[in-house]
Amino acid sequence: MPKITYKDFQGEKKTIEVDNGLSVMEGAIQNDIPGIDADCGGSMACATCHVYVEEKWFNKLEKAEDAEVDMIDMAFEPKKYSRLSCQIIINDELDGLEVTTPEKQT
Repeated sequence: MPKITYKDFQGEKKTIEVDNGLSVMEGAIQNDIPGIDADCGGSMACATCHVYVEEKWFNKLEKAEDAEVDMIDMAFEPKKYSRLSCQIIINDELDGLEVTTPEKQT
């Protein structure tokens, strides 16, 4: 089972195992990771699951769809490596993935 590290904006880390096929957001919600609100439940209708993906992992992810890019524009302080965690689906190749939550979600 892949391990994902969630880091908050202050640097506190929590590493958990997430089942293949779940999203990074679902892993966070199921394990009470703070900083990922997921108000829309993963339907890409909000940006409250916004995360910053560590640079070394960013190009290993599937490219963001236009709708995700548009939604990220509404997130709090989007950056070059911003993604919606509901759109990152876990597989064995993402074992060790690290994401950071922003200071707040909008």
